[in-house]
Amino acid sequence: MLSQGMSYIPSFLWLPSQSFCLFFINILFGFMIIKTIKYYIVENPNKPKLPPGPKPWPIVGNLPEMLANKPATSWIHKKMEELNTEIACIRLGNVNVIPVTCPSIAREFLRKHDADFASRPITMASDIISNGYVTSILVPYGEQWKKMKKVLVKDLFSSRRHQWLQDKRNEEADNLMFYVYNKCNNGGLVNVRIATQHYCGNVYRKLFFNTRYFGKGMKDGGPGLEEVEHVDAAFVMLNCVFAFSASDYIPCLRLLDLDGHKGKVKNAKRIINNYHDSLIEERIKQWNDGSKNVEDDLLDVLITLKDANNKPLLTTKEIKAQIMELMLAFVDNPSNAVEWTLAEMLNQPELFEKAMEELDNIVGKDRMVQESDIPKLNFLKTCAREAFRLHPITDFNAPHVSIKDTMVGDYFIPKGSHVLLGRSGLGRNPKVWTEPYKFKPERHLKNDGSNIALTEPELKFITFSIGRRGCPGIMLGSTMTIMLLARLLHGFTWCLPPNTTRIKFVESNGVMVLDEPLTVVAKPRLAAELYGF
Repeated sequence: MLSQGMSYIPSFLWLPSQSFCLFFINILFGFMIIKTIKYYIVENPNKPKLPPGPKPWPIVGNLPEMLANKPATSWIHKKMEELNTEIACIRLGNVNVIPVTCPSIAREFLRKHDADFASRPITMASDIISNGYVTSILVPYGEQWKKMKKVLVKDLFSSRRHQWLQDKRNEEADNLMFYVYNKCNNGGLVNVRIATQHYCGNVYRKLFFNTRYFGKGMKDGGPGLEEVEHVDAAFVMLNCVFAFSASDYIPCLRLLDLDGHKGKVKNAKRIINNYHDSLIEERIKQWNDGSKNVEDDLLDVLITLKDANNKPLLTTKEIKAQIMELMLAFVDNPSNAVEWTLAEMLNQPELFEKAMEELDNIVGKDRMVQESDIPKLNFLKTCAREAFRLHPITDFNAPHVSIKDTMVGDYFIPKGSHVLLGRSGLGRNPKVWTEPYKFKPERHLKNDGSNIALTEPELKFITFSIGRRGCPGIMLGSTMTIMLLARLLHGFTWCLPPNTTRIKFVESNGVMVLDEPLTVVAKPRLAAELYGF
């Protein structure tokens, strides 16, 4: 008997939530079966063929195989090897995933058909990180992306801004030397991953917040607990943002968070927001009340941008989300490339000798390397290029989503397909590179001795990509990578720890960093006063 004032509720609404969820999934699957039949049977049988791939199951496609063979990236590469193909079509749920390991096909996607593949997928992680897609890197093609891309290219990463921020980058390069020198005097063992990742984190914090530390700071120049938590949270996001989550291909599963990615990303975002938001809000207040009127960093630049009506161009929400998204772009590639380069050099001491000879000839031993030296450091740049080729931090680049049906080569690429350019597949392609698994920097030297860049427009490997979705911070990323490598090699002699004869190259499961952080012996090779003493 119903209590007074209580309306009648149909009995099916009393079903447990789990039963209701299964009921909903059954309806969805029925709808997907109809779409699958239409796709494979009803439509024109003479439609151009898709790239080769494993035969998909109805509804779920190849998701069961992917989930049973982790990490998914290794499984994809194995399938492509079995099919003897450099472009494949793997159906995950209702999405065609198109991995590519051939440079000429990759160039066709990002040159001839660049406009057709300029979008990004809607995923759980990218939605959370971009605060509902108000940023630039993770945002699908549209007006918001155009607006934010223009801000990055014109206002944050122009040549003029690069020069304006040089003193801040120099300060962090000097602090790197101070920190490693202190580690030398306290046993000599240096965790290279900590040094490289937190150099990148320091540059990021300096450029956007004009500070190295969120807390009291460390006397030895190293990261405090706050900085460690800050950078670690960024890497959690990076590991999840395009991680082949089943819920990204069957969206109704997002409620269940089967792989735990949603909880990880939300927690990482909360950590970063705890450090960023109060600084951003206080700075906006200072500009609004007139207590600040001089631009000191990139946060000031974002706050003071005006639209055609002289009103703020960006909302607080956009500023917060864009600054968080850019943090992910700052910390990964330079730190990973330099850690791998040092590891490879420790196993090939002759490379150290070549690098030292170049640095001593160009810089000498009476001063530290400066950014003005970079154009002349061609051998160091070949080492960095080789690290990007052989040891990319991820197997695949961020997905490009097709906005219309397109023919690429002899294959039909349907609208909505996710095109994945294989970083490791391109860089280790035996049809392109001789001895693809050997670290050989000299392969990048030019016969005419001309300047070497870290970019690779022919997509024989990927550093900063190309096209509409290419990285707008190429100048900054290149400078950070070479300065980090040059300072470490010029300032210190590196050798293996006692009782170690060789670095074991074991890649971490799911990402391509060294499984264990590179921890080696460093000794100063310059006068003490050059390190800040």
